[in-house]
Amino acid sequence: MNNLLESFFRIFKKKSTDNTPAGQDQQPMKYLIVGLGNIGAEYQGTRHNIGFTILDALAEASNIVFTTQRYGAVAEMRLKNQQLVLLKPSTYMNLSGEAVRYWMNKEKIDLDHLLVIVDDIALPFGQIRIRPKGADGGHNGLKSINNLLGSQQWARMRFGVGNDFPPGGQVDYVLGYPSPEELAILPARAKVAIDAIKAFCLSGVSFAMNNYNNK
Repeated sequence: MNNLLESFFRIFKKKSTDNTPAGQDQQPMKYLIVGLGNIGAEYQGTRHNIGFTILDALAEASNIVFTTQRYGAVAEMRLKNQQLVLLKPSTYMNLSGEAVRYWMNKEKIDLDHLLVIVDDIALPFGQIRIRPKGADGGHNGLKSINNLLGSQQWARMRFGVGNDFPPGGQVDYVLGYPSPEELAILPARAKVAIDAIKAFCLSGVSFAMNNYNNK
């Protein structure tokens, strides 16, 4: 009888150990969240720098600060059991891929844990659209990342900046500043983008797409 009880308790103890609840004694999963833009006071707050603006809003809401490191300004935060590395590249838009590749290698982050926030003139101001992969669509920042990573299989969040410009005026428009009306709604739209970033990290790209695209 004693032998049977001892055997039972050994089996019970093993099963209890095997069934440790998810999240306990597990290493946090790392995500690289990249906001695209250009460094320099002349670009701060422009439409083309909306990626920087969104990450600044996320950092402020999370009470974290960016520090200057190699290839960009970097901040780290915890989101439940996930570790987020926020990156604002200092390479200028056309060379964004250099910063993304460096930090992915440094932090050992897989492609499916990368999310890039970028401006998009094809969307109304403040509207977001998340995709799990895709071509650069003529955006030099995305083009650089695709080329340097050798893949298009990574998620991107396009944040609409509108397209109210005359023929030939695209460059001046994206390097210009949002209108007063757009600035008035920017905090609320940035909050939606931040919620979508968190959804991507906690529940995956499909969940983020289904719940935040065109919201």
